[in-house]
Amino acid sequence: MRSIFIKEINSFFSSIVGYVALLVFLIACGLFLWIIPEYSILGYGYASLDRFFEIAPWLLLLLVPAVTMRSFADEFRTGTIEWLSTKPVTDIEIILGKYFATLALIVFALLPTLIYVFTISSLSFPDVGLDTGALIGSYVGLFFLAATFAAVGVFCSSLTANQVVGFLISLLACYLFYTGFEQLSKLPSFAEGIDYYLSMTGMEFHYNSISRGLIDTRDIVYFLSVIALFVSLTRFSLNRRK
Repeated sequence: MRSIFIKEINSFFSSIVGYVALLVFLIACGLFLWIIPEYSILGYGYASLDRFFEIAPWLLLLLVPAVTMRSFADEFRTGTIEWLSTKPVTDIEIILGKYFATLALIVFALLPTLIYVFTISSLSFPDVGLDTGALIGSYVGLFFLAATFAAVGVFCSSLTANQVVGFLISLLACYLFYTGFEQLSKLPSFAEGIDYYLSMTGMEFHYNSISRGLIDTRDIVYFLSVIALFVSLTRFSLNRRK
């Protein structure tokens, strides 16, 4: 698994696409937080990163499929998946190697955003500190959300040999799992009790729950369960193609 992990990291950074994806994510974060008036922290009037954690899931919705679209699609296109199958590694090791490499890249993209914490801290009044609990909870929620997006993206990449198709399927799947159930729960026909359970099925509900600063084990179990589900589906997809 370690060799797969290193191979994926090297492959990502050996292509200009990897650098462009990370750069676009960071530039988009900066533009939304400091330039675009509707989302700007300066126009918000409060020394808070709430605006960042509102837009970050939508930016990750684009970044993660861009990172994962080549995970298996490229292997199928070049035929190297057969070469991998002859090596002394199991399917689950191949999947986890690619998954953890994707996760490492996403963490690498999120690390520079920590500078916003120090910036907001310097803008706040000296006697009014940041809400540390909510801040930590929001970053934990963002990490688990990105980790779940990554599992969905790797699975979608295993369905096709075309990277663009993999990107589009992953984008749609992440969108539906993130906010699709939330939007369904708001329909009048589901307004008699089932709306709450529909909302709980989506990622947005659990992400918002953790972002309040209270890290509930139910939210963590939800994300881990979805990750395990899509890792299992990826393994099934690989076995089916073989």
